[in-house]
Amino acid sequence: MAMTFRANTLSCVTDLIRLSSQSPYTKPKFNCFSSKRFMRIPLTCKEVSGLRIVPMSSKSKDQSEGGGLTYKDAGVDIDAGSELVRRIAKMAPGIGGFGGLFPLGDSYLVAGTDGVGTKLKLAFETGIHDTIGIDLVAMSVNDIVTSGAKPLFFLDYYATSHLDVDLAEKVIKGIVDGCQQSDCALLGGETAEMPDFYADGEYDLSGFAVGIVKKDSVINGKNIEVGDVLIGLPSSGVHSNGFSLVRRVLAQSGLSLKDQLPGETVTLGEALMAPTVIYVQQVLDFVSKGGVKGIAHITGGGFTDNIPRVFPQGLGAVIYNDSWLVPPVFKWLQEVGRIDDAEMRRTFNMGIGMVLVVSQEAALRILGDAQGAYSAYCIGEVVSGNGVGYQ
Repeated sequence: MAMTFRANTLSCVTDLIRLSSQSPYTKPKFNCFSSKRFMRIPLTCKEVSGLRIVPMSSKSKDQSEGGGLTYKDAGVDIDAGSELVRRIAKMAPGIGGFGGLFPLGDSYLVAGTDGVGTKLKLAFETGIHDTIGIDLVAMSVNDIVTSGAKPLFFLDYYATSHLDVDLAEKVIKGIVDGCQQSDCALLGGETAEMPDFYADGEYDLSGFAVGIVKKDSVINGKNIEVGDVLIGLPSSGVHSNGFSLVRRVLAQSGLSLKDQLPGETVTLGEALMAPTVIYVQQVLDFVSKGGVKGIAHITGGGFTDNIPRVFPQGLGAVIYNDSWLVPPVFKWLQEVGRIDDAEMRRTFNMGIGMVLVVSQEAALRILGDAQGAYSAYCIGEVVSGNGVGYQ
């Protein structure tokens, strides 16, 4: 096995704009926390200083009749992953947040690690390798920004049986792009060439990000209270979770990745390979203006498992059905796979990649600003109780 270390040769610049399928965890050393797809709809909410409640949907398709697919059918057991995290927590108390916090003077270093799961399989099949690196960066930096941390640097791990330099360059170019979008440095990485370990033309990826936040500015959810507002930031599609189930649905559909997504102008491959949105700049801007109390990165586990991770004991959330546009790819997946609503909500982001829990005043400001350069939706509220309900 030959290995090389890529030196710190690139410092990225600002760009405008988990529980995952493998149930990653972070072990902090100290106990600390097509235009159609993005069309803006009227921002509606419950009575929050003049904002009204979105109409409650009474529709709940039970797609499971007739043997609908589940994530577990596709080989991923979210409950098993949660059980592993519970057991690890006994050995390393304090884990369970989206990033691990390490005290450093008057600040915390915040670290996260992740991969892109079986989305890699689609990269191999479509030949789209220049954006998978954006996914890799996104999965880690979107995790650590939930603490209010600004990403400082990123490292990657690229492993393959036989090093194809041209292919690896495309992948790393995506990593560079992701670092530019999150205003962090690509500090280095590891290239591992392991003959006979991977299939020809295939590779594996993982990434590691470290950020920093002042101790008195950390976002940890402790001051969340009943009546706070849930703001959703739109995703670009499936992002980088749930692809084992996506691939099962695709096989069942009889369509190929080159076929058009029904009713849309893009192919299935293009829709499914859309890179994960990097929310760093947008979230840090919201945080700097105040009123942000908790942030949840919606990855594997969907709303059901990720939103409760930021709540104090005794608080839960009500999500307003039909309060944002669900990208067509999710509707296609649900229809073809006959997947029930609960399974969809626990497997996919359903069009919302990040959820902010904010004060009512901050909600008004964010939703007002959303009339400009970006989209944000009022998707729910904090209530007494536990877990996530839908109305």
